[in-house]
Amino acid sequence: MNSIRPAAVAGSFYPADSAQLAREVRQLLSAARPTTTAAVPKALIVPHAGYIYSGAVAAQAYARLRPVAGRIKRVVLLGPVHRVPVRGLALPGVLAFATPLGQVALDIAGMAAIADLPQVCVSGAAHALEHSLEVQLPFLQALLGEFQLVPLAVGDASSAEVAQVLARLWGGEETLIVISSDLSHFLPYGQAQQIDSETVRQILARRPPLSHQQACGATPVNGLLAFAAEHGLQAELLDQCNSGDSAGDKSRVVGYASIAFYPAKQTTKEHDDEQGKTLLQLARAAITEHLGGPGQAHPERSWLHKPGASFVTLTQQGLLRGCIGSLEAHRRLIDDVQANAVAAASSDWRFAPLRRDELAGTRIEVSLLSATEALIAASEQQALEQLRPGLDGVLLEYRQRRGTFLPQVWESLPDPADFLAQLKRKAGLPADFWHADIHLARYSVTKWQETGNE
Repeated sequence: MNSIRPAAVAGSFYPADSAQLAREVRQLLSAARPTTTAAVPKALIVPHAGYIYSGAVAAQAYARLRPVAGRIKRVVLLGPVHRVPVRGLALPGVLAFATPLGQVALDIAGMAAIADLPQVCVSGAAHALEHSLEVQLPFLQALLGEFQLVPLAVGDASSAEVAQVLARLWGGEETLIVISSDLSHFLPYGQAQQIDSETVRQILARRPPLSHQQACGATPVNGLLAFAAEHGLQAELLDQCNSGDSAGDKSRVVGYASIAFYPAKQTTKEHDDEQGKTLLQLARAAITEHLGGPGQAHPERSWLHKPGASFVTLTQQGLLRGCIGSLEAHRRLIDDVQANAVAAASSDWRFAPLRRDELAGTRIEVSLLSATEALIAASEQQALEQLRPGLDGVLLEYRQRRGTFLPQVWESLPDPADFLAQLKRKAGLPADFWHADIHLARYSVTKWQETGNE
């Protein structure tokens, strides 16, 4: 097995001479329109035709990364197979990809993190002549410098299978997701404009599925759209054209678009305050009713009926009295908060059930959890280096064992090594245990606590 996948389309899709290629990429990036927003893309959809056709559109997306280029250390790159069919998502079975600008090392730990998924395979043949991934690399090399790559050639796969891989590799600000796809193929200019505009509207609305007549990379795009819709990512069109605009022939054109995806915008403080007050009232009312007190009408808030994951924590005079929660959004937020509040009061195995006469002296805290982001670590030391004390809630999974600490736990365990050791104990593992099959993920929390006994 070769350890390096050599460039296959240098000299056809882009210049084979390193100096000429560097100059062309630099010129394309310099010509990109300046952005009017400070938002940083987490994921990009970019075209993969020859640079003469789609290079300017691709550059418009990559130029958005300039302010954060130094923070991006890993690129997860998905593109469709054009020559060799494959079932699922194929890794290349090499250690590096080469272009005229040099070699890009592959992220071994990242690839290992998805190797157990049944839809992930290894196919050197699928990668050998595939251009959809290769043409993105010179842009990334010119912009990011040193980074590691997880290249996936996507064949026959469902949106859910692609989204599952993205969830494993999503990471934090160190990771960029790139989906390589053109739009419609070989239609007359006017018809292509009409179809591509509708496709872009569908992408911006995060509304899969796209067909392969709409986009050759429909499979990875659909996976990203499914993930984006579930996690509230916002999409923005950066540029759009077709080969009739860039190369002149309008009889049979190929469509191109670059689209950025951003994390969900933070809510305003006013909304946060109103949301927190509502959730605390819901939790207290649920416990009161469970203990035989009067019921209370539920507030009419549309956001309460969307899926949500929450933890409800009870304390008495600053000491823990119960804590139960959900790590994943699997039911309506209103149902999740009410169920977890009752469970914290009655089903936390560490404490006797809360009595009705204790409720007045019990303080309630409600935490809302973000979606989890996988931490890719080949060793315990790498895991510790990625933890952010005071910010990260951490989920640890090892085979059938599972444990989590909310970010609040950092207050009593501020040292990352102690934090992780105690989390392993909570999951039923020795504090000094480590294994390659340990999976870690982090999440953030927005929390509200009663200021008095309400």
